[in-house]
Amino acid sequence: MKLNKWIAAGAVLLVGAGAAPWGVGYMTEQQWLQAAEEVNGAQPFVRLNTGEYDRGVLGAETSGSVTITDPATGDSHEIEFKATVTHGLTGSLMDFKPRNGWQPEGADWYPEDQPRLTLETRLWGTATLEFNAPVMEVTNPDSGEIFRTSGGLAKLDVGSMGEQADLLMVWPEVALIGPQADVIVRGLELEQEMAWLSGDVWIGSGSMKLDNVSLQSPETPPIVVDGMILTSSSEASNEGRDLDSEAALNLESVTVDGASYGPHRLSLFLNGLDVASWNTFSDTMTELQALQLQEELDSREVFQQQMQLMQQMTQSVQNMVGAGFSAGIQELSVSTPEGTIEGDLELAHPRLSDAERQQMLMVMQRLTGSLSFSLPVALAEQYPEIRMQVAPLVKQGFFVQEGDRLVMRGQLQDMVLNINDVALPLPPLM
Repeated sequence: MKLNKWIAAGAVLLVGAGAAPWGVGYMTEQQWLQAAEEVNGAQPFVRLNTGEYDRGVLGAETSGSVTITDPATGDSHEIEFKATVTHGLTGSLMDFKPRNGWQPEGADWYPEDQPRLTLETRLWGTATLEFNAPVMEVTNPDSGEIFRTSGGLAKLDVGSMGEQADLLMVWPEVALIGPQADVIVRGLELEQEMAWLSGDVWIGSGSMKLDNVSLQSPETPPIVVDGMILTSSSEASNEGRDLDSEAALNLESVTVDGASYGPHRLSLFLNGLDVASWNTFSDTMTELQALQLQEELDSREVFQQQMQLMQQMTQSVQNMVGAGFSAGIQELSVSTPEGTIEGDLELAHPRLSDAERQQMLMVMQRLTGSLSFSLPVALAEQYPEIRMQVAPLVKQGFFVQEGDRLVMRGQLQDMVLNINDVALPLPPLM
């Protein structure tokens, strides 16, 4: 009797194990169709068209196309693809290929292996999109240019049902060799952690590193940029209603014709951005761009809708400013043989009450700010092109000499910018 129970239990497990891939395949098909709807509904410029999904027990075959539209010209480009799907107990693996292959017929772009693009999904709402690129070399027979890459990896991990994402990209070398110039990028590493806040706003942190970028041209001295690091971070404040963000660019050195200068640094900040107003502004901008692609509308309809969208945009900017913010350049530092170029800039607007917002006639009437910028006098004296730019500013009083430096200091208050006691009334922004 006990033996029969074990046999029955084993049979149930076998049936369940056999049926699990079928259930996973069904869920994968639904997730695939839903993902296409979300991509197409989020914006008008990239459209994912899904073809027939031929689902079996342990796998499936599907096809489709991606249509990319240039918002500036309205021109579109379509890429057809096919995918092989493998179903497991807890997830599926989709292996994508262009319908006409990764390279034109007869070409030899990939001497070692073919690229691979896969999407791995799990029942609990996670997905991994991964692109493995092999060594590649493409020669343009008309121009003689050669595009060469060592191969690399791009990987996107999505979790929490699409509300979290981690991006990783590693590319050892990319080169463009041609008669006009040689451009070589080495040691690219990109990492980004993101969490969805609301609308089109994501928060998180990330970094991009480049070992060096070199440019050689017959007409100009060789230029090499070493040790570039770009970092960024953003977080929510005021119970998720505001966004604080900062970014910094650091360069170890810049070498021009054999002479190296560095380090250099630029850091930016933005505090107190009203998320709801920004989302409205961003959505309105997208609608304006999409309106240009609707050829079936006559010019009068387009104009009326443009005016309505412009009013929405103006209102969103007023709300964004009325909620208060501060932004600017926290630090600018550029090293030269003659000394360091330094500067900073801050613009701010106070948070207004509802009554004060109703009385706003101009968008940024209460905007305030400060400016500081200085450079070595020797730098302007050494280089004629810099002297030609600086001399008129010195004559007008925007630059004053303090010791061995030219200094510019400014304050913004009551719609008047005062630079070294030279007042510049700003035009009203209605």
